[in-house]
Amino acid sequence: MEPLAKKLAPTSLSDVLGQSHLVGKGKVLTNLVKNKKLFSMILYGKPGIGKTSIALAMVNDLEVRYRMLNATMHSKKDFDIVVEEAKMYGGIVLIMDEIHRLNKDKQDLLLPQLENGTITLIGMTTANPYHSINPAIRSRCQLFELHELEEKDIIKGLNRAIKHEDLKGIQINKDAISLIARLAGSDLRFAYNLLEVAFYAGDKVVNIDTIKMVNSRPVFFSDKDGDGHYDVLSAFQKSIRGSDVDASLYYLARLIYEGDLDSIYRRMAVIAYEDIGLANPSIGPKVMAAIEAAELVGLPEARIPLGTIVTEMALSPKSNTAHVALDEALAQIEKGNTGNVPDHIKTTSTTYLYPHNFKNAYVKQEYLPKKLKGTKFYQPKDLGYEKNIKNYYDFIEKQKQE
Repeated sequence: MEPLAKKLAPTSLSDVLGQSHLVGKGKVLTNLVKNKKLFSMILYGKPGIGKTSIALAMVNDLEVRYRMLNATMHSKKDFDIVVEEAKMYGGIVLIMDEIHRLNKDKQDLLLPQLENGTITLIGMTTANPYHSINPAIRSRCQLFELHELEEKDIIKGLNRAIKHEDLKGIQINKDAISLIARLAGSDLRFAYNLLEVAFYAGDKVVNIDTIKMVNSRPVFFSDKDGDGHYDVLSAFQKSIRGSDVDASLYYLARLIYEGDLDSIYRRMAVIAYEDIGLANPSIGPKVMAAIEAAELVGLPEARIPLGTIVTEMALSPKSNTAHVALDEALAQIEKGNTGNVPDHIKTTSTTYLYPHNFKNAYVKQEYLPKKLKGTKFYQPKDLGYEKNIKNYYDFIEKQKQE
């Protein structure tokens, strides 16, 4: 039996929900249809937000010949058939899902047809096309990002769905519709599927209890191999860097919910040294201790040491001075500004002055290569533990001037 979500797919751009930056009066995709002109394009964004719907709606509105293929599921022979059909009819629109997984053989087959216009491609992907799609394909396509659907868009879609003949006799109220919309996140297809399952599971009565019986867990986009997962990791680090403890714990919860402890560990280790650094040098060992404890106890208890350390990380003073200084030194080396090691600090030197033999364990002598003399990489911050480092730094700089 064909699922309700498929039956509810829009047949025209005017039926598409959301994507008001692309669809609607005066918007780019609507204008293309209005002017009966279609160019190769790639639609990218999260699952369930309308990529396939828009592609099909456009070809339906334009009444053009089209074929649908999946970059991984369909063989090279299937692609050969489409190419031959395109040549036979003087052109065809190829709607291709998972275009980021297109292999070289299929790319080589398609490129000449895209170049001469025999095939007009509408590619769809959840991945970032700037990173994942072959540049030769990408350069021949216009890229359009689809935005997440808002809750009001999902509710509008659900209100359409409950009028469908497949759901005849449904008993549902606004609270139940709102709950489905919240559970769906921005995934309209998930919302339709949940509604349909609840309709049959509840014997046509769809209420809060029925919905929770079918699905009590929140849904959000999580693709461990794609952008969604890395967006959450990015938000996790930026929230800690920004000292927002509540946001930090929220994104930690998202990652724990996925069960992806390894990504949490790696990112926390980076944050400890990239964002907190010398402002709280003790955080590095503490992070490693928390990781070891989390590994020892496993989930669900792992959340306890992780929550504790992430709270401390978010509320710790921050400094990036050490790694910024190192990056500046690396940049100088990449530019060729290296120079020779000064003679007096070479291994065989007899003129090296041993600092511990002098007052305050300091003696004035040059350590940088001659061409880099006076270069300053490190710029200390007067914050947290780094205040102590800055005091000593200022003392040393004063000694250099005397």
